[in-house]
Amino acid sequence: MTPTATYRVQFHAGFPFAAAAALAPYWAALGISHLYASPIATAREGSTHGYDVTDPTTINPALGGEEGFRALVHALRSQGVGLVLDIVPNHLAVGGGDNAWWLDVLENGQASRYAGYFDIDWAPADRDLAGKVLAPFLGAPYGEALAAGDIVLDVEADLGRLSVLAHGAHRFPLRREDYASVLAAVGADAVADIDPERLAKAYDSASLHKLLEQQHYRLAWWRTAGDAINWRRFFDITELAGLRIEDPVVFDAVHGLPLRLYREGLIDGLRVDHVDGLALPGAYGRRLRQALTAAAPDRTPWLVVEKILGSGEALAGDWGVDGTTGYEVMNEISAVQHAAAGAQPLAALWKAISGRAEDFAIEEHAARREVLTRDFAAQLDAAARAFHRLARADIATRDLPTPGLRRALAALITAFSTYRTYANEANEAAQEPWDRAAAAEPSSAAALAQIRRWLAADGDFPADLRAQAIRRFEQLSAPVAAKAVEDTAFYRYGRLLSRNDVGFDPGRLSTSPAQFLALADERGRAFPNSLLTTATHDHKRGEDVRARLAVLSHMPEAWADRAKAWLDLAPPGPMDPGDAHMLHQTILGAWPLDLSPADAQGQTAFAERLVGWQRKALREAKLRSAWSVPDEAYEASCEDYLRGLLQGPDEAFRNDCAALVEVIAPAGVANSLVQTGLRLTLPGVPDLFQGAEFWDFSLVDPDNRRPVDYEARVKALHSVPGSFDWRDGGAKQALIKQLLHLRRQHPDVFCAPLRALAVQGRRAEQVVAFERAAGTKRLVVVAGVGCAPACLASGAPSIAPEWWDDTALPDGRPIAALTHGAPFWAAVV
Repeated sequence: MTPTATYRVQFHAGFPFAAAAALAPYWAALGISHLYASPIATAREGSTHGYDVTDPTTINPALGGEEGFRALVHALRSQGVGLVLDIVPNHLAVGGGDNAWWLDVLENGQASRYAGYFDIDWAPADRDLAGKVLAPFLGAPYGEALAAGDIVLDVEADLGRLSVLAHGAHRFPLRREDYASVLAAVGADAVADIDPERLAKAYDSASLHKLLEQQHYRLAWWRTAGDAINWRRFFDITELAGLRIEDPVVFDAVHGLPLRLYREGLIDGLRVDHVDGLALPGAYGRRLRQALTAAAPDRTPWLVVEKILGSGEALAGDWGVDGTTGYEVMNEISAVQHAAAGAQPLAALWKAISGRAEDFAIEEHAARREVLTRDFAAQLDAAARAFHRLARADIATRDLPTPGLRRALAALITAFSTYRTYANEANEAAQEPWDRAAAAEPSSAAALAQIRRWLAADGDFPADLRAQAIRRFEQLSAPVAAKAVEDTAFYRYGRLLSRNDVGFDPGRLSTSPAQFLALADERGRAFPNSLLTTATHDHKRGEDVRARLAVLSHMPEAWADRAKAWLDLAPPGPMDPGDAHMLHQTILGAWPLDLSPADAQGQTAFAERLVGWQRKALREAKLRSAWSVPDEAYEASCEDYLRGLLQGPDEAFRNDCAALVEVIAPAGVANSLVQTGLRLTLPGVPDLFQGAEFWDFSLVDPDNRRPVDYEARVKALHSVPGSFDWRDGGAKQALIKQLLHLRRQHPDVFCAPLRALAVQGRRAEQVVAFERAAGTKRLVVVAGVGCAPACLASGAPSIAPEWWDDTALPDGRPIAALTHGAPFWAAVV
């Protein structure tokens, strides 16, 4: 069953299946067709998101286990609500001591039945690692940790196993071949008989080191991972190990649980996490579609993938999927609400304040270069060696050395504007990155030309060596893009933070209504059941924070004056002006609608949230601090500044910021209603992130995973819509309910393609208008995407009739007469 509207929930121990089951009547009354669940497989203890799966074959007992899951499905079904599931095929959580597959690999090495499950290079360039797994989980250099007693032998009597325990958290089983020598050293006949104290005395650091050198792993300091690791991680996270999901055995093992749930009718579809991390995304999508169809031939599964689409990039039509999770929709809805006229003055303001580049592409390419060389050096080496093996297979290319190929690959990945090329799946990469790479690295022109021929299969090459080389390259370019763009450059570039979010193109501030509708139509025809979203568990800031900040693009000069004045409040020296400017934007955008500058308790709570955001932002930017080497002194000075603004004795900033919020908040609310309305009426399946049916002024995770006040939402759902003040989140919820019920009443219309309406008149470029027709019925939508100036003038999220002037639909109907002051209007006629 294809969803008509989904509601995303984040399950964790504090919000288990039972809590969701109790809300089934609420979601049904709201108009939701399917609950969209975060991963439910057994995850690391204490996980708040579920993406750190340790056992993909079982349902997480912390959420309620299999019994609790079945009870949830029963509760949902009783209300006519289905369920779709998020799955994580790219990686599993490792380290610790809770992943049986990983522990088996550590214990048995290449002989483990799971050795091929993980993407391990058993023959790396470092010959000391041949046949071993680098285990970079130590909190200090190996020699220091060993001497300090942070690495100890341990007895797991209940499992009959000997293992090494590092820093009290990470477990590494010994080879079974070594048990006899350990038993002899302590004078025991069996593992269960070993006295822990005697064991500790029997192995000093020298003898323990000798024992460790015999293992199928080599313990190492965590900071060595980027340069020396010989297995693929999820991005740069060492505790998430990549899976070889392209192997049929691994595919079957990882997908056994979701396929069983689908076969039993408990779920209706799947959302696939991070599809770009897989070796062959297209082949994977087709295989998963076939597996779901085989599991339940009488049903049609719904299947979407988390895919970041670069500028001008479209999802391939042969993947066997229904579309993406909607980041590109979030990007376009945001862009159409920004004023093009604000781009240059806001960029000039950013450069003047920060001293950094006006052009986001400069920040992106610099971040790609840094992240690649700092965090992915080992993977880059592996890719270069793979291409060198391919080069040596032909006398025409054997003179291409590994270092030259490495430089060429680094230049190419730095020059990319997309996540990967999909060369193994017959997709040809665009010309532009190749030209940029050749210009940046002229001496690598020959290597780049040959790499392109290999990618395009232009010639006669050993198929297996080509596939291996391209796989290494593709599975390197994707995580580099994610870490460099989303988790680095987005935190370095502060022209306007509403355009810095997952799947966004910060280099493009705005788009026109015509371009917006053309893309929406193209996407709707290609993938009519793709997901539409404006908020996710991955977003950098809530949808209504972005909607409010977008207003600044319509008043760049006034904002510049305010921004410069606020910078005068920054203490001289420690606080970087660019960091201060981004903090000011964040405060302004996230300021709660009910927060008074005189509310000390409220300001303290707001400051606590912002402190967490700021620490993450500074470390992600990797300019003055970083996760790997945090500058705690700088972070402390930034926190002092933040707290001084919101909690200090000087009320100047608080009062001035609150005054500006009063000015722009109505326009922000109007933008919020427009983006909500567009998400629910464009072709596709609208998604609602947990709690965002009220105003969403959240920040990046974990702030966007705070508990949701469902009691207030249930109460508001049954209130009279006209009773809501615009500051009340109930107004947004009422629009969602209205449009979701309209979808239920007229499903044929909401399955029809989009047709842009050519608006006439003075405000034609500030309106998105379209219709969707089925038979004699038409859905007509009018959205005031450029109405911020009208709201700024009126001081309310409504538009005076005179502002619309002569603006009308093609049939002559005046926009003002249709909308009656509302920024968004939709009706089936």
